Amino acid sequence: MTAYLIRRLLQALVVLFGVSVITFVMIHLLPGGPRALLGITATPPQVRAFIIANGFNKPIWTQYVTYMDHIFHGNFGYSFHDNQTVLQLLQQNLPKSALLVGLSAAASLIVAVPLGILQAVRRNKPVDYFLTAGAFVGYSMPLFWLGTLLILIFAVDVHLLPPSGPQGSTVGALLTQPRALILPVATLAIVTIALWSRYMRSSAVDNLVQDYIRTARAKGASETRVLFGHLLRNALLPIITLLGLSLPAVLSGEVITESVFNYPGMGLLFWDAATSHDYAVLMGVTIVVGAATVIGSLLADLLYAVVDPRVRYS
Repeated sequence: MTAYLIRRLLQALVVLFGVSVITFVMIHLLPGGPRALLGITATPPQVRAFIIANGFNKPIWTQYVTYMDHIFHGNFGYSFHDNQTVLQLLQQNLPKSALLVGLSAAASLIVAVPLGILQAVRRNKPVDYFLTAGAFVGYSMPLFWLGTLLILIFAVDVHLLPPSGPQGSTVGALLTQPRALILPVATLAIVTIALWSRYMRSSAVDNLVQDYIRTARAKGASETRVLFGHLLRNALLPIITLLGLSLPAVLSGEVITESVFNYPGMGLLFWDAATSHDYAVLMGVTIVVGAATVIGSLLADLLYAVVDPRVRYS
């Protein structure tokens, strides 16, 4: 296990290095350049002084080395648009995105797992066909369209829920507005349930024909014990992978959903940075999300070994 962890960590460093290089180069190729940070009212002397003061006149590899040196010292740069350090912005917005994605993931898990098992048990029956059709519809919906549709129905037509997400600088402030959380959480959960239930159904169908299920039934175990005592643990393996890969979503905050509902998280932060050419914020969010992707993948592999004793890493 130790050798496996060391090998994966070395691979993670290579991946993060590649992500940082590609992102740094692509951001510096965006049209507008440093002038876009100052706006159209900036004079040529102001732009020139800004470029020199921030090192934008140096070769790109020199800028990259300087930036990575700052990263290693815990300095993700400075946001000229928000007039704060990028680290402060990440600390402010990350917990709020974690709340949104965490609630949607928990709701999805509670609903998708039983639905997947139900479809597997009733496969090729009317209930299976109905839920499969619903899953395809839900999964095919673009997030921006689904979010807008929910706003039109529940906020505009029936005036049941507010059209925007909760507003506040802390997680506690957001939790004081539970009704405002419903639509953004539901938007993420509907698509996630559609995806996870399909994986759960496929995995459960494969496991239902295994020998250990036949043995459990032959010993007289009840159907509930067979499904939730024997089948569930093995059928959950694909869901564990999806849970591990959902960690980047916590950090990116599901850009589209947060933009649609004006939810103050990492996604909206990234969206605002992209529209205002705030290079430091774009780089900071991308590197953090890249790190989360690697960590999430590693956690999923480790959880495999916890859930399935047959899995061994060396």
